[in-house]
Amino acid sequence: MRILYLADIRFPLERANGIQSMATCHALAARGHDVTLLVRPDTHTPPLDPFVFYGLPRVERLHIEVAPVTGPAAARRTGYLTYALGRALGRARQDLIFTRDLGVAALLARMPRLVRAPLVYEAHGIASATAAAMPELLGNTPGASDAKLRRLDRREARVWRDADGYVTITEGLARELARRFGERTRLAIVPDGVTLPEPRMHRRATPVPVDEPPESEAAGNPPFVIGYAGHLYPWKGVHLVIEAIAALPDTQGLIVGGHGREGDLARVRALALELDCASRIAFTGHIPPVDVPPALRRADVLTLPNPASAISTAFTSPLKLFEYMASGRPIVASDLPSIREVLTDGHNAVLVQPGDPQKLTAGIRAIKNDPALGERLARQALDDVKQYTWDRRAARLDELFARVIEAAA
Repeated sequence: MRILYLADIRFPLERANGIQSMATCHALAARGHDVTLLVRPDTHTPPLDPFVFYGLPRVERLHIEVAPVTGPAAARRTGYLTYALGRALGRARQDLIFTRDLGVAALLARMPRLVRAPLVYEAHGIASATAAAMPELLGNTPGASDAKLRRLDRREARVWRDADGYVTITEGLARELARRFGERTRLAIVPDGVTLPEPRMHRRATPVPVDEPPESEAAGNPPFVIGYAGHLYPWKGVHLVIEAIAALPDTQGLIVGGHGREGDLARVRALALELDCASRIAFTGHIPPVDVPPALRRADVLTLPNPASAISTAFTSPLKLFEYMASGRPIVASDLPSIREVLTDGHNAVLVQPGDPQKLTAGIRAIKNDPALGERLARQALDDVKQYTWDRRAARLDELFARVIEAAA
């Protein structure tokens, strides 16, 4: 099958959008499909090699095509949409078009099926719900106007109705879309995925460097390390991890991620200083995706502390959840419906009340005080994550694509 994947992102992109798009296309190509990933130019000089950047072996059937767009953000967006529209015209050029970009999908959904290949859209949320919640999610973003929210709702409804196939990353998202816009056919629920490490990689990695190691480390006893990886936006809940580290003075923290230019890293560092635990926390800032798995193995417990929000409660399928499971480390996570689609309390993780630093601290303490419990949960999570490899994800997509192609014939 010839698949055109449309992603209006600079590429390679270090964020989850870029990681997930590349991994999905790579897995589809590894299964024998001819996949063209259409992106915007890299901003580095010289451009980075995506295969090296993401730590993936080269696959002959995966082709990365760069749309020739320049200028300010609005011009780049218009240029990409124009180029993608021209690239998508003609049913003989590809067998299927795949995208997670709602604007691109809405544009293509308006095109007659006689002049384009079947369209499959992958939803990672509901655009109007996310836009409405942005002030709460990010803390410093103005709210969307009512007109914009109505426009996003119309766009969402059109794609839900007119896309030839539809993918959601959680069951909760599929249910909410059906509640808002009615039932539809050729719908698949396909969570995100992970690349499994070699078995030898599950052992504890090198100790975490911090400014002032606690006395236990100086005496030769490695401290208990509490880890977190991902963005540092307020809705991700990393402030709760800082509070837990502060409440457990015989521990260290490892915070992986954060872009200095966005201000969140500075905000989280300031909280650690305020709570007098900054000397016990290693802040890595942004690191390349290929370096994240080794960093996770430097922790003794990994935290997924999302408070309840418009995204977290039912719609999110975080890449770090599956990376955590693949790391061989025990997980303490928020007890949210989206998380419960993958994790079960006492089976492969400890789930705690969302948004409560005391509950998060208690969950971490349970792992710290009972190494056998942590080992059992980590071992089970490592076994369960085999259902969520990128290849398994591509296989589930394959099933939907086959149905879409058959219906369009």
